[in-house]
Amino acid sequence: MPRLSADEIRALRAKLTPEQDHIAFHEGTEPPGCSLLNAEKREGMYHCVVCGEALFASSAKYESRSGWPSFFEPVSPDAVGRKTDFKLLMPRTEFHCANCGAHGGHVFNDGPPPTGQRWCANGEVLDFRPAHNDG
Repeated sequence: MPRLSADEIRALRAKLTPEQDHIAFHEGTEPPGCSLLNAEKREGMYHCVVCGEALFASSAKYESRSGWPSFFEPVSPDAVGRKTDFKLLMPRTEFHCANCGAHGGHVFNDGPPPTGQRWCANGEVLDFRPAHNDG
């Protein structure tokens, strides 16, 4: 259950692109390899594009070769929610922003230490904010 009200979420959704809305609120998936965030190497935080909630730290990002930005843990257990997704033949664990409910991607148990998890995220619904101003 999102922490924001339905009215607050509706107002935030109005600012999204059609692709962002499809991924975030219709559990869509962007094509693999299309996100510019795959190549992002700077220090910083990855936030929910809908509400701005911090979801992942750059220190937890790794190259999974999956085609999507991947992390071994969220910034906090309270930042994300999980539910079982039955869209494919075998069940998967979907994750979403705990603040607004936006779908972020899926969690798999084939990641690196220390967690062994791969939080496979759709880059379209992440907003990267660098830790340092390079300008």
